[in-house]
Amino acid sequence: MTRYTMLKRVSSRSGGGRVPSLTRSIASTSSLGAAASNKKCGPLNDEDRIFTNLYGRHDWRLKGAMARGDYYKTKEIILKGKDWILNEVKKSGLRGRGGAGFPSGLKWSFMNKPDDGRPKYLVVNADEGEPGTCKDREIMRHDPHKLIEGCLVAGAAMGARAAYIYIRGEFYAEGTNMNVAIQEAYKAGLVGKNACGSGYDFDIFMHRGAGAYICGEETALIESIEGKQGKPRLKPPFPADIGVFGCPTTVANVETVACAPTICRRGGDWFAGFGRERNSGTKLYCISGHVNTPVTVEESMSIPLRELIERHAGGVVGGWDNLQGIIPGGSSVPILPKKICDDVLMDFDALVEVQSGLGTAAVIVINKQYDVIQAIARLIEFYKHESCGQCTPCREGTTWLDKSMRRLVQGNAQPNEIDMLYELTKQIEGHTICALGDAAAWPVQGLIRHFRPELEARMAEYEASKAAAAAASA
Repeated sequence: MTRYTMLKRVSSRSGGGRVPSLTRSIASTSSLGAAASNKKCGPLNDEDRIFTNLYGRHDWRLKGAMARGDYYKTKEIILKGKDWILNEVKKSGLRGRGGAGFPSGLKWSFMNKPDDGRPKYLVVNADEGEPGTCKDREIMRHDPHKLIEGCLVAGAAMGARAAYIYIRGEFYAEGTNMNVAIQEAYKAGLVGKNACGSGYDFDIFMHRGAGAYICGEETALIESIEGKQGKPRLKPPFPADIGVFGCPTTVANVETVACAPTICRRGGDWFAGFGRERNSGTKLYCISGHVNTPVTVEESMSIPLRELIERHAGGVVGGWDNLQGIIPGGSSVPILPKKICDDVLMDFDALVEVQSGLGTAAVIVINKQYDVIQAIARLIEFYKHESCGQCTPCREGTTWLDKSMRRLVQGNAQPNEIDMLYELTKQIEGHTICALGDAAAWPVQGLIRHFRPELEARMAEYEASKAAAAAASA
């Protein structure tokens, strides 16, 4: 994933797109509460960064990774046992970085059931295909040993026999670097039999996908590893009971897994010192679109969205007042207008309060020179193309959404069709096996919620031009 997982629906049902919108003053009050709790909400100091080679300025191989502190006391961490590792991860407040935001310590603990003879597996979702998201590829390209060590620590916490890294097929350089790093780790005795001299046997395999977005969903990813079509499974049973090859499995995001060793070395309380309550730690943000310097940057959770863009991305092209809207968490979350972006915080709870979501923290900025209706229509075309077709509401609904959005771009519609389109998104949302249906519905819901006047103005322009053309031909 990194794209989305079925768990994203869990997060939506805890508030996602269905909670009433709150006033901006609540977000301001939340930021005051964060300050009162003495938790750091940005900017992040260099010594607090987990990903120290994000831009590839240093050696990515084993020697360079060890010089930056990777594999330091890894043996001691493993020997402290799975209960200690899980306790530190729970204490840190780490939540899934692939979009769902499910508490990682709790999720990993689901694997610690009485042994029934089946091996357990960790599957790392490196199938990053969410439009606007470009963080996991930077880890694998420039800091692959961070992920390998993370697999080892997370695997020890789950009692896993091996890890499968499912990487997107298009990531050629990233996959090559990962393979080289895995071989280096084997030769140094860091993974494999008696990993790090701890007595723990742990193997790592890499599996290349073929570019299907749907394989970012955890059960579709498992199906793909098994050599089947990448189509999501019905749940239950959940992967923690019956996952890859019918064995207990946890599917976790690249960034989530890569954070684990640093959390264990520096302590869960250190990681929990960043961000607001329930939104702890540091986070990789991908900032793209109409900004002066697009960038992937590690920052504290709960940093104000405006500060994030102006501090790290050089601000909006044309200035902040030229901002039209921002998609704050990758293409599958609802767009937010400027008035909300002025003071909203970048974390799970703050964005849920304004009827959007943090998702993968892929910030897509749209200024006033670009057609926001066209932008959303392009996303819907993507979701229509990537639907696996297994569920009727998604298969048919994304097709209808695409046709409707094409007409809305032209203005070739009636105002009452806006409400019909919104109702269509509600018939898709929550009625599919996986969250792709939700991901297709939410961008349209955000457009209608915040940019209805623009839709109506486009329709009026179309009618006026049609009337003028008819008058000219008469």
